[in-house]
Amino acid sequence: MGGLDLSGRKALVTGGAQGLGEGMAKALAAAGAKVVISDLQKDLGESVADALDSEYGGGHGFVAHDITDEGDWENAVVAANDILGGLDILVNNAGIEITSLLTEVTADQIRKMLEVNVLGTTLGVKWGLRTMRPEGLAGNGGAIINVASVAATIAFPGIAVYSATKSAVDRLTRVAAMESGKLGYGVRVNCIYPGLVPTAMGAGLANDCAELGLFESPEAAVAAVIGLTPAGRLGEVADIADAVVFLASDESRFITGIGLPVDGGMGM
Repeated sequence: MGGLDLSGRKALVTGGAQGLGEGMAKALAAAGAKVVISDLQKDLGESVADALDSEYGGGHGFVAHDITDEGDWENAVVAANDILGGLDILVNNAGIEITSLLTEVTADQIRKMLEVNVLGTTLGVKWGLRTMRPEGLAGNGGAIINVASVAATIAFPGIAVYSATKSAVDRLTRVAAMESGKLGYGVRVNCIYPGLVPTAMGAGLANDCAELGLFESPEAAVAAVIGLTPAGRLGEVADIADAVVFLASDESRFITGIGLPVDGGMGM
């Protein structure tokens, strides 16, 4: 993203081993930030961190991290602070989507999405604020970017619980921004609503919707999404990653507590 400079910034990106998270980590590094990848997928995550070192210079890293575990969160922010010499950007990207009709969804499926998307993101906000606030381990303020979804703003079949969890991320973001401001933490908190991107998760959704009988084929599901999108195409990883860079940068210094649609107009 031309012109945005994150030189000297230190970022932690959850779920950064593949898909949108990998793209966000690379975009932050390209803008000058040093980045720690956190993920359950150790080999993939270490590979991404090594690639960042090779392309953008050393100083990047990886930490194994289950975002639903509080101890793992404390370890992740401490490790990121140690590797980077501080922390002032946190991207709560890790999430899970399980497609199901409401009449068929199981308690275990609901619980899994709540734990990863709501509990995991909430713990991320908690430890991000604790680390960045004046008395925190890093202590220099910063920016937290949560990843919601266009699913939080539309009624698309097959993803009711996922949509509910991403709506929760939106509300969490706004209250966190208010608390941060009222308590003088110096941390801006925003979220983005990505549209459908043909990552492994996006492709899985299209396939699942076809299997549930909601669309004739995965291609028909994708066509339906494009038909709802004024921009006339699916999103690209770079579209979403550039929005994260913007919200992490000083160019968004007076922006906090918002949900930024990056969806080609699908959710308007």
